[in-house]
Amino acid sequence: MATARKNQISLTDTKYYHCISRCVRRAYLCGEDKLTGKSYTHRRDWVEEKLLMLATVFCIDVCAYAVMSNHTHIVLHVDDKRAKRLSDKAIVIRWHKLFKGNWITWKFVEEEPLCESEQLILSEYIAKYRQRLADISWFMRVLNEDIARKANKEDECTGRFWEGRFKSQPLLDEAALAACMAYVDLNPIRAKLAPTPETSDFTSIKKRIDHARRGKQPNSLLRFAGSPRKKMPKGLPFELKSYLELVELTGNYIRTDKKGAIFEAQPILSRLNIEPDNWMKLTTQFSRIFHGAVGRERVLTAYCETLKKRRRTNLANCEHLLA
Repeated sequence: MATARKNQISLTDTKYYHCISRCVRRAYLCGEDKLTGKSYTHRRDWVEEKLLMLATVFCIDVCAYAVMSNHTHIVLHVDDKRAKRLSDKAIVIRWHKLFKGNWITWKFVEEEPLCESEQLILSEYIAKYRQRLADISWFMRVLNEDIARKANKEDECTGRFWEGRFKSQPLLDEAALAACMAYVDLNPIRAKLAPTPETSDFTSIKKRIDHARRGKQPNSLLRFAGSPRKKMPKGLPFELKSYLELVELTGNYIRTDKKGAIFEAQPILSRLNIEPDNWMKLTTQFSRIFHGAVGRERVLTAYCETLKKRRRTNLANCEHLLA
């Protein structure tokens, strides 16, 4: 039986989650239909555009993504503190970018006077919207429903486009986060859809490389903030240059099947204490190896205690590959 989403999300243990959505109909609905020869590649553009737009509305950041032919991989960061800091008006305005709202919320935004009962109703709406704007389930719901409606309209049919539930994996520490991001960014290379990270269309790594060439980081993705330190700004706890180099080298290894001794010199792997051979397993088999929360024993134990889980799923693989 599937685990309820509320029993998988624990923001006290981690803000990072790996989400996977898959199509339910004939394969390659977002690529090329081998039976008819019709290309649906433009739908991958739909997903990428909608995903990055939602990151500007929700208090949820996109760390990595790969839009494949029949599924998507997304690594998300939940910024619940930001949702709490936003003013009531900012919350309602953001919500109106996604949904119509109602006459009370529009009166509030247009600064029309509200009576006492209307103010009470408005407060309930705002509390609900504030919670939803930092909710992964709502983020994925809005993303997948919009793509499904467009695809059904184009196909002139009805029914599900995606599986009923997306899968989510808590990433409990830096090692799990780095491995999962690289795994997601290298999806097209493993699938032989692209020869290098910079040619991997519809991925976060391509977008990061394109901006890095201009000495920038994309505003639509969570920034790299450098190695952890005392006054750590918001962002991924890695150096951008080191991460890009590591993904490039990993991609070359996957593509050419060369020895991976060069990875021993990589700053990220040295700091996270991940063996090169283990890194290759993590970045090529992450979803196959791990089914549930990922992290070293201490953080995995704390996560299970928070959610009152009896079993520490993935413990053996985490100890072996992340130790």
